[in-house]
Amino acid sequence: MTRAPQTVFDLAGKRIFVAGHRGMVGSALVRRLASENCEIITAGREALDLRRQADVEQWMAAQKPDVVVVAAATVGGILANDTRPVDFLYDNLVIETNLIESSRRVGVKKLLFLGSSCIYPRLAPQPMREDALLTGTLEPTNQWYAVAKISGIMLCRAYRKQYGLDYISAMPTNLYGFWDNFDLQSSHVIAALLAKAHAIKTKGGGELLVWGSGTPRREFLYADDLADALVFLMRNYSGEEHVNVGVGDDVTIRELAELIVRVVGIDPKLRFDFSMPDGTPRKLLDSGRLFGLGWRPKTSLEDGLRKTYAWYLDHAAATAD
Repeated sequence: MTRAPQTVFDLAGKRIFVAGHRGMVGSALVRRLASENCEIITAGREALDLRRQADVEQWMAAQKPDVVVVAAATVGGILANDTRPVDFLYDNLVIETNLIESSRRVGVKKLLFLGSSCIYPRLAPQPMREDALLTGTLEPTNQWYAVAKISGIMLCRAYRKQYGLDYISAMPTNLYGFWDNFDLQSSHVIAALLAKAHAIKTKGGGELLVWGSGTPRREFLYADDLADALVFLMRNYSGEEHVNVGVGDDVTIRELAELIVRVVGIDPKLRFDFSMPDGTPRKLLDSGRLFGLGWRPKTSLEDGLRKTYAWYLDHAAATAD
């Protein structure tokens, strides 16, 4: 595998705009950047609608950030992706387009676009390397989100090619952590199972319902580890090709459910709903390029789940109850 040339980009003293700072990834990145001697810039939805081009251009011209991280996106699990295709395609296309073009106009020195492992073909060889992009058919249940994220990657490459700009892309694997979405109608699998398991613990119930067959394999990365990887890439990477960010191993959904009930402290029967889609049979990233540059994750899946469940008890369980 060819290693992209390394560069040194000093974050100290830079004005860094984290778009999507209230989300799981954005909030983790804000926490991580707090120790980088930089100025963190944010804008909530009430102050800036990233889907409105004129508003984004005006705000960026006034703020003039040195660095932009595109962590803002419309996200959700299988059900949300499958039933709200316009939201996942249109919203994400306009958010990334507005931010990337506005960054060029105001002279942003470095931009990091955050993608998703769902960009890869449904039956891509495992573990999935960066060069698997655009080599096969996408998973139908999240194709709208995938197309938008692929477009963002290609935009960064285009701006690098045409304007010589230092725009890079990172592709994280499945994520979990603080400020995840625990709504059962739109959440990803870890948040959904944690919320369901907690409900059994507090309200009673004899079984934990798990969507699908339980056989698909998934890789999971703790959001604070991702934030550390993003800071590492901003400092040390300046290549055209996107970079995978994963942990290097995966588990079945059944194994995940068994681990979650142990973390929550219950022992229910697992019931699998075969009427719900499984999605891609396996999603494991080849993170060899990033590991070769010198970064590795620090948090095991069990430790990350325990931290996430503790956060959930303090911040979200009351509203769920």
